[in-house]
Amino acid sequence: MALVTGGASGIGRITGIEFARAGARVVVTTDANLRGAEETVQTIKDAGGEASFIRCNVSKEQDVEELVHKTVELYGSLDFAFNNAGVGPDGTRIPVVSIADCTEEVWDRTMNVNLKGVWLCMKHEIRQMTAQGHGAIVNTSSVGGLKALPGFGPYGASKSGVIGLTKCAALECARSGVRVNAVCPGPTGGTRLLENISVANPEKQAELANQIPMGRVGAPEEIARAVVWLCSDDAAFVTGHALSVDGGVAAS
Repeated sequence: MALVTGGASGIGRITGIEFARAGARVVVTTDANLRGAEETVQTIKDAGGEASFIRCNVSKEQDVEELVHKTVELYGSLDFAFNNAGVGPDGTRIPVVSIADCTEEVWDRTMNVNLKGVWLCMKHEIRQMTAQGHGAIVNTSSVGGLKALPGFGPYGASKSGVIGLTKCAALECARSGVRVNAVCPGPTGGTRLLENISVANPEKQAELANQIPMGRVGAPEEIARAVVWLCSDDAAFVTGHALSVDGGVAAS
């Protein structure tokens, strides 16, 4: 079975659907877009899959501990986890702001969800998977965790931190049957981050596409397939890796 945080829309929703398509039972979680999470679950069920929704604030340890417990209670194990919940500077929910002008509130919110949330999820997922003797975890980092972008200081720091946590966890788990990797998406269509950036600045999406070596933004399905592959037996010898799915941005 597969657990997907931030599964109410965008990359999380499509990855949940891809997991179900591959035969996994899916738990979708969010603490913000509850209707979106229920829609993800219904989409999976309508296609003949099995899915459930459990509400969770990933920045609160009690919520995360209960999430893992309820997931195992429902399905008997935790085989795959996609720690995808995150926030970014989209000009709507979080401003694009310089380090010198960044408020403590923006810094703390970004770190609590993007970095602390991934740490808490891994903490309890690893305990369960180690007890089982198997499991695969994928964390959502970003091309922003590999390349600096002015105005994205807290976001870049949090996503770089996710890569560091991923590599450390991979080494700690290397002989336990648990693999830990990260995916680093570039600008991706169908995500709240890109949609909100486009609303704030309608020309921004075209500008982003022009800055990507492949000349277009990614599709959430392209990220989802990478996540499912990292969890599959085809990636059985892959751990501690940060996989860029970004149209060549990190290489440029």
